Amino acid sequence: MARMFDDKSILITGGTGSFGRKFVARLLAEYSPRKVVVYSRDELKQFEMQQEFAGSMMRYFIGDVRDGARLTQAMQGMDFVVHAAALKQVPAAEYNPMECIKTNIHGAENVIAAALAMNVDRVIALSTDKAANPINLYGATKLASDKLFVAANNTAGQQRTRFSVVRYGNVVGSRGSVVPFFKKLIEGGAAKLPVTDTRMTRFWITLEQGIDFVIRNFARMHGGEIFVPKIPSMRITDLVKAMAPGLPMEVVGIRPGEKLHEIMCPMDDSHLTLDFADHFVIRPTIQFVRPSDFSINLLGESGAPVAEGFEYNSGSNQHFLSPGELKAMNGL
Repeated sequence: MARMFDDKSILITGGTGSFGRKFVARLLAEYSPRKVVVYSRDELKQFEMQQEFAGSMMRYFIGDVRDGARLTQAMQGMDFVVHAAALKQVPAAEYNPMECIKTNIHGAENVIAAALAMNVDRVIALSTDKAANPINLYGATKLASDKLFVAANNTAGQQRTRFSVVRYGNVVGSRGSVVPFFKKLIEGGAAKLPVTDTRMTRFWITLEQGIDFVIRNFARMHGGEIFVPKIPSMRITDLVKAMAPGLPMEVVGIRPGEKLHEIMCPMDDSHLTLDFADHFVIRPTIQFVRPSDFSINLLGESGAPVAEGFEYNSGSNQHFLSPGELKAMNGL
């Protein structure tokens, strides 16, 4: 695994986002890739990224995952693909449902078709805890995307291309997350912080941890797994205490499409879920070709079935971050 990306070509859809920028930085710092392709729609973000990452191996492709022909062109000669492009904002998805479906579902179809057409070796699609038992459109589209990527292994048949999914929770400090929102309010002299519900919990992961997990899963994957990291939870009230001790909270009510607690391994999938040392694996429901013993991954790590009825829920998680830990984790 140590030199997995050396002399290889890697494409990242949505590559100018938070994940893409950090992932590219890691690739260039720790490996010697032949080519790194950043595929995204935003020419300004690409221009800005080029100022930071301008090596001879870098390529910047303007393109949308809705455009299958452009994706196929971009994937020529690629060995690895990370599919990070998505419409992610829950309220925006509720208000613009067809746009969310076009990007998150049809875009997933196009990534799969392009990867198969270009004989890519391995593809990992980034998912979200909102895809488990979804109650909002964003989560529903990501569940559909997850199903598409898992089933694509059957479409691939004996072709070398393999597809897996990485599902994790809220990323510390990512665009649109609660920490930058609270910071802006505090810096603006807010007298109180709005909290949707004092009982609310979320899974919490740093961007660096997410990237580590994706890289390791490229080495682990048989194809067809949904990889779920074991990560801590946080209480929204503890986050407020960490960011603004003594500042009162104003309960404003749960927003449309929002849950009190998030789930990453649903109870209804417990018969498919395997428990590894630092992660869970949800096995595919159907395997027509290349059946694998998912209890042993390609790194030789072994996992065991979880108990019937097991659910990985942010509210019943065994590890909660304290206000002090949240403060350190968020660099407050």
